[in-house]
Amino acid sequence: MSVKVEKTENKNELKLEFTIEAKVFDEGMKKVFNKNSKYFNIPGFRKGKAPMNIVEKYYGDEIFYEDTFNEVAPSVYDEAIKSEKLEVVSKPEIDIVQIGKGKDLIFTAIVDTKPEVKLGKYKGISVEKVEYKVEDKDVEDELNRMAERNSRMITVTDRAAKKGDTAVIDFAGSVDGVPFEGGSAENHELELGSNTFIPGFEDQVIGMKTEAVKDVKVKFPEDYFSKELAGKDAVFKVTVHEIKKKELPKIDDEFAKDVSEFDTLKELKADIKSKKEKQNEETSKAQLEESAVKTVAADSSVEIPNGMVELEIDNMEQDMDRRLAYQGINLEQYLQMLGKTKADFRKESIEPAKESIKLRLVLEAVCKDAKIDADSKEVEAKIKELATSYGRKEEELKNNEALIENVKENVKTEKAIALIVDNAKIKTVEPKVEEKAEKKATTKKTTKKAEDKEVKEDKKETKKEEKTEKKTEKKTTTKKTTKKAE
Repeated sequence: MSVKVEKTENKNELKLEFTIEAKVFDEGMKKVFNKNSKYFNIPGFRKGKAPMNIVEKYYGDEIFYEDTFNEVAPSVYDEAIKSEKLEVVSKPEIDIVQIGKGKDLIFTAIVDTKPEVKLGKYKGISVEKVEYKVEDKDVEDELNRMAERNSRMITVTDRAAKKGDTAVIDFAGSVDGVPFEGGSAENHELELGSNTFIPGFEDQVIGMKTEAVKDVKVKFPEDYFSKELAGKDAVFKVTVHEIKKKELPKIDDEFAKDVSEFDTLKELKADIKSKKEKQNEETSKAQLEESAVKTVAADSSVEIPNGMVELEIDNMEQDMDRRLAYQGINLEQYLQMLGKTKADFRKESIEPAKESIKLRLVLEAVCKDAKIDADSKEVEAKIKELATSYGRKEEELKNNEALIENVKENVKTEKAIALIVDNAKIKTVEPKVEEKAEKKATTKKTTKKAEDKEVKEDKKETKKEEKTEKKTEKKTTTKKTTKKAE
């Protein structure tokens, strides 16, 4: 095997030309045949028993080319990336130059490499720290939430349903007199005022009494996720079987004993306040770190290759899909409900992807400039922490090379952030209204993503194989490949 590496006219882009000896390619064809021989049904032979030369004559030997490429190319590609010490940040664009039995396999791969960061000032920057105070109302709100969680539902028989009640109903919907899929249910518990049904539906159930029957007339929103129903008038026959109201416990010393380890309400309030103060400090610290890193990034410059952005969006798409899986849906279904496509998702993700990449590259540049590294003790401490968090054995995690690398990078990143913050000019300020309403996600949580992902999945070998196969995935059909080879 040989590989030639040359720069292209595009910045941070390389063209790699690979030549794999004919002998290696032919051996790969034999492996592919042996893996798939059981599927071939040739007249005159029992299924899966026809020899390779007969199968080649019957189908043409090009039938094995695509699988053989994927058999021999990934390891060669990975070996070249490693031996040439290339920092590849994109999927390769593969082009088959020559392929065929008894011939050298020649193909090229165009890849993007990690761009150089022009690092700005990262010591002595000016940044604000938002200081959140715990108000009496915050404690009262938490007590009310605790009361909600410990509430009970009691049946109401002496009045009609009102907002806040839960009505147990049967409903059957129709459009132009024709029932539609998913438009009916029995003994469904509907919280009135929750706005979980079509606009106007819950308002018309309010005022109904137990065992009352009513036709509820509504109109589906124009942007309703089901195009067949969007904008159409519908009628639901609704029967109320039961009306229930929420009964909240009295918030007193007895309540404190029931919901906590404390004997008095005063002690419970003090504990809530203490925990909220700690949460606020953590939020404030995280926002300070995020603001500091963004300030450094704003003073730095880097040209991010398109391939790197596409790969980042791929990761964002996979992460979103995994999160939605916990809710029983996938990304495609979620986007359909929003009236969007994957193309829309990817387009909207371009700028967030670029920002994420830039922050990561800037922190790497700070580590390099400040000569920040992760020593073995720091890595071991982090591994121990992860093992405890996920109930795994330390030795098991230590054998995962990908995880170890992620831990090292995250330790370095955390030290770089600490360096920036420790040397910053910090001004403490009161939170703005919007900051009180929504406390943003933390930089620290972002840096932990990779290692958490590795610990949860921990399928290193399988993932590695899949990754290398995808990297060198051939994008042409066997027919096109054969035509190029000829």
